[in-house]
Amino acid sequence: MALGSVQVQAKEVTDADILNDATDTTQVVTHGLGTKGQRFSPLTQVNRQTVKDLVPVWSFSFGGEKQRGQQSQPLVHDGKMFVTASYSRIFALDVKTGEKLWKYEHRLPDGIMPCCDVINRGAAIYGNLVIFGTLDAQLVALDKDTGKVVWKEKIEDYKAGYSMTAAPQIVKGLVITGNSGGEFGIVGRVDARDARTGKLVWTRPVVEGHMGYKYDKDGKQVENGITGKTNASWPGDLWKTGGAAPWLSAYYDPEVDLIFIGTGNPAPWNSHLRPGDNLYSSSTVAIDPDSGKIEWHYQTTPHDGWDFDGVNEFVSFEYRDPKSGKTVKAGGKADRNGFFFVNDRTNGKLLNAFPFVTRTDWASGIDLKTGRPIYKDQNRPGSPFEDAGGDGKKGEVVFNAPSFLGGKNQMPMAYSPKTGYFYVPANEWGMDIWNEPVSYKRGAAYLGAGFTIKPLYEDYIGALRAVDPVNGKIVWEVKNSAPLWGGVLTTAGDLVFYGTPEGYLKAIDAQSGDELWQFQTGSGVIAPPITWEDNGEQFVAVVSGWGGAVPLWGGEVAKRVNFLEQGGSVWVFKLHKS
Repeated sequence: MALGSVQVQAKEVTDADILNDATDTTQVVTHGLGTKGQRFSPLTQVNRQTVKDLVPVWSFSFGGEKQRGQQSQPLVHDGKMFVTASYSRIFALDVKTGEKLWKYEHRLPDGIMPCCDVINRGAAIYGNLVIFGTLDAQLVALDKDTGKVVWKEKIEDYKAGYSMTAAPQIVKGLVITGNSGGEFGIVGRVDARDARTGKLVWTRPVVEGHMGYKYDKDGKQVENGITGKTNASWPGDLWKTGGAAPWLSAYYDPEVDLIFIGTGNPAPWNSHLRPGDNLYSSSTVAIDPDSGKIEWHYQTTPHDGWDFDGVNEFVSFEYRDPKSGKTVKAGGKADRNGFFFVNDRTNGKLLNAFPFVTRTDWASGIDLKTGRPIYKDQNRPGSPFEDAGGDGKKGEVVFNAPSFLGGKNQMPMAYSPKTGYFYVPANEWGMDIWNEPVSYKRGAAYLGAGFTIKPLYEDYIGALRAVDPVNGKIVWEVKNSAPLWGGVLTTAGDLVFYGTPEGYLKAIDAQSGDELWQFQTGSGVIAPPITWEDNGEQFVAVVSGWGGAVPLWGGEVAKRVNFLEQGGSVWVFKLHKS
């Protein structure tokens, strides 16, 4: 028994494993290849010279009729790969052969309300558990060796519009999750649970006016302070259904001991109904993992009227301030609104901001002194109400770029400390957008807006861009006909890996932007690649399967890519040995 216990213990994922994930090249146990989310690997075996010899090792199909969008980042540990799939499924595979070891298929009720396809972005591992969220707003922990359910906890009521699609993160033994459902008038919230039991430790709403709570060892709820100040930035009662869902993964920097997570759009989209900045929507918030309190926030789009969710990842990096010459603990964020932001990650102070797309019709820039956008008021959708000049049914239509699908959306970027560049999957599109009257009804869409998305250019929509966060320049770009909707990986081998909806996984020279390799996966790639090593060999993997928000919400853009086929598989590659 003692020997068996030692073997089980050796397989467990520890806090140290998680904190060392960015440098331990034999595993991938965090969403982001490290708690800071840089998606940078120090591996060099696959490099500019050798990448031409990259070949597939195995492929695994998720099977069945449940295809749709596949946005999962796989995890790799102890000879197993854990990968989630559409419709709240998860598979454990033999990492050497692709053989299925087990699968868990969550039983979904009728009436789930995911806004943007039935996707899932990945799992978390802790101890002997693999943990993932479901479309009916539950969190499920499975024994990672057998696939048996160990615990299951309800996040919120899916009938009210709540769901979960993001990969959880583990911070100090806590499972950190946000919720989805911003289009249904839900209340955005960040939860921390004991990873081994699933029991709540604290919960922090991210809409101003709502009470946060801690939970004692018996599960008793204890008040932990109101988020912000009631009615300070939300006059009236709309804060009660304020949206701001933090629907992507959190990240964590142990150096400053803060959790960083982005928050979604305020509800409803019609901004004329809710005067004020509407904190803490469309923001980056920094939360103390021990207290569950917001330490600082930075709002990328105050009083959002364009559905510019601020959920995109805040990636920790070291920023060399050109004014002082000093190195600052900073974070970078390519926001939906088309601007790239650099903030001091200790206090949220804005250090730099610049556009990473060709058009930002809603604002002429970001004031670096105040940290606020310089709005172009004529490009805010008009009020539909008669007392504001509307006809009571539809406000003035405006054209705005980027569209609400964003200069960058869910697809995570990567940062290379070797080059100093961020590699951003950007999109160039605009939208006609207008406001309409709307009232809240539980579980019903809560937009108060209409829209039509349009491409800006004939020759491309997507563009992978190398961005210098210090001078704000785009160093190089690789254009793509279809929108880019998958994440990015960069390595010390001077490579950038990313996928396209046309089905290709590509490798780009991280310094020059030259394309060095590509492989056709059979369906669109809208997921982030990973890499690891095993017995001296470097492997690269990516999930393939077209879907997500673009074909559902994309208007004219969706028509441009309606020839693309759905799928559901994971591909693994290594260098061919001659």
